Amino acid sequence: MLSIGEFSNICKVSTKTLRYYAEIGLLEPSEVNPENGYRYYAIEQLEKMLFINRLKAYSFSLEEIKAALHSEEAENDNLYMAFIQKRKEIEKKVHSFNHILAQLENDIATIQQGKSVMSYMEDIDVHLVDVPQMYLLSIRKNVQVNDYPAEYSKCYGKLFKRIAVDKLTMCGNPMVLFHSAEYSLSGLDTEFAIPIQEYVTGTRDFCPGLCLKTVVRGAYSELSPVYAKQIEWAEKEGYQNTTALFEIYVTDPSQIADAKDNITEVYYPVKKILSRN
Repeated sequence: MLSIGEFSNICKVSTKTLRYYAEIGLLEPSEVNPENGYRYYAIEQLEKMLFINRLKAYSFSLEEIKAALHSEEAENDNLYMAFIQKRKEIEKKVHSFNHILAQLENDIATIQQGKSVMSYMEDIDVHLVDVPQMYLLSIRKNVQVNDYPAEYSKCYGKLFKRIAVDKLTMCGNPMVLFHSAEYSLSGLDTEFAIPIQEYVTGTRDFCPGLCLKTVVRGAYSELSPVYAKQIEWAEKEGYQNTTALFEIYVTDPSQIADAKDNITEVYYPVKKILSRN
């Protein structure tokens, strides 16, 4: 038997953590002295504790670790599937960190050249264009920020199915309109849309008119600076926003190997502010 201190030292886990694990039923001591409350662990529990440490290193939550321990004891495929899912999550995080690291390297190089970190904003082109009226087949709903990837797939899937079944004619690329003025607990008021030639049930007129337009090549995470630049441009040149901002997806992300090859058109509908003079 091992005292809690000895067990803690071998497994590199604090005694406070071991007490908490016992409290939540994750790893209970093999024996507890009823007279003084001292806790003791069996040698066989070392392997279980090391397994818990390994799962923590894989970013498993305590609830996930409980489930994994049960799976291992039951000798089923759940543990294998849990590992596969966790690998996907870690790969996603690695990809995100690699993107951040590349961005950081660019910022370091920019500073070394004596430029401002935000100097890239100067390279964002903004043009005034007149966007003609169109018919939109769309789905409008409130969407939480983290749910966008799933909602893109689900909503466009429904729209493309409707187009195929009703033999409608697409006349433009898929687009998203953002109707929310600000974020709310219910999510962002978002309209997933596809322009079509026919005016049928479920379509609506869309008349954006005068817009600021910017073509973006790269990941969707690069779009926020574009909207910031468009808003700055509008204020400087005497324009104000009129209706929902929207994005048109020129390329299909599922067909692009590298996010840098994405092409997105960003539109900011505006009108000229009349002078009071």
